[in-house]
Amino acid sequence: MSRIESTFKDRDLEETLDVYFYRPFGYVLASLGRGFRLSPNLITVLSMVSGVIAGHLFYYPSLKLNVLGMIVLVFSEALDSADGQLARMTDQKSKLGRVLDGVAGNVIFISVYVHICLRYISGGGSWAIFALAAPAGLGHSFQSAVADFYRNAYLYFVKGPAKSEFEDSDRVAPQYANLKWRQSVILKFLMRVYLNYTRQQELLTKGFFRLRNATREKFGEEIPAWLAKEYALRNGPMIKYYNILTTNTRILALFLFLVLKRPEWFFVFEIIILNGLLFFVLMKEHEIGRDLLVMIQS
Repeated sequence: MSRIESTFKDRDLEETLDVYFYRPFGYVLASLGRGFRLSPNLITVLSMVSGVIAGHLFYYPSLKLNVLGMIVLVFSEALDSADGQLARMTDQKSKLGRVLDGVAGNVIFISVYVHICLRYISGGGSWAIFALAAPAGLGHSFQSAVADFYRNAYLYFVKGPAKSEFEDSDRVAPQYANLKWRQSVILKFLMRVYLNYTRQQELLTKGFFRLRNATREKFGEEIPAWLAKEYALRNGPMIKYYNILTTNTRILALFLFLVLKRPEWFFVFEIIILNGLLFFVLMKEHEIGRDLLVMIQS
C-alpha cells in the first residue's frame, strides 16, 4: 500500500476522480498541514471559507470570475479531502471533526445556492427562483446523507463495525443533551446538527436497521464471513451510485451550467436527475436489505 493509499478511508469506496486527483492533492496539503502542525479541524474551516468564497464568485456573470470560482471550489474540495487524510495520518480522528466536516459541506453549498439565486435575480429574474432552490437544497441534503450512510453501511458489514463511522440517533441524543449551551455553545450547536443528520439518515434507511438488528441478535457484533461476502456481492455494484450522489458529480454539473451561463439549471438537475437516482438507490437498498434479512432469519 502506498503512503497516499494509507490515508484513504477505504479503497473500495473511492471515486476515480478522488484516487487520481483529490487524494494525491489532498495528501500534499495534509503533509504541509502536518509540517505546520495544523489540526484537521482547522483544515476543515479553511475548506469551508474557500468554498464560501467560490460560491460568491458564481454570483457574477463574468465567465473569468466563474472559472476562478471553479478553481477555488476545487481547492476547497482538496482541503476537504486533506482534513480526513491528515486526521488519519496523525490519528486525530474525532466525532467533532466528522460533524464539522458535514457542516462545512452544507455551508459551502448554501453559499453556492444563494449566490446563484441572487445572480438570477440581479439579471432580471424573479425571486421565485428561491422556490426552486429550496427543494433542490433539501434534495441535496437527503442525497448526501443517504450516500454517506450506505457507504458506512458497506464498511460495517464488509470491513467490520469498527471501520464504520455512522451512529444511531439514540446514542447521539444523550450526548447532545449532556452538553450545556453556556459552556459549549459551538459544540452544542454542532451536535444538534449531527443529531438532525442521523435522524435524517434513519428516516430513509429503516430497512438497514432491521437488517443490522437481526444480525446483532443472531451473531453479536461479529459479522460472519458469509454475510460479509454476500453484502459485498450485492452492494458492491451500488457504490458507483452512492458516489454519484456525493460531491464530485454535482460539482461537474455545476461547472457545466456555469460555462453555459445558465447556473439556475443546476437546481433542475438536482431535483430531477439526482433525486431520481436517490429514489432508485432507496428502492434497490430496500430490496437488498429484505433479501439479506430473509437469509439471516432462515
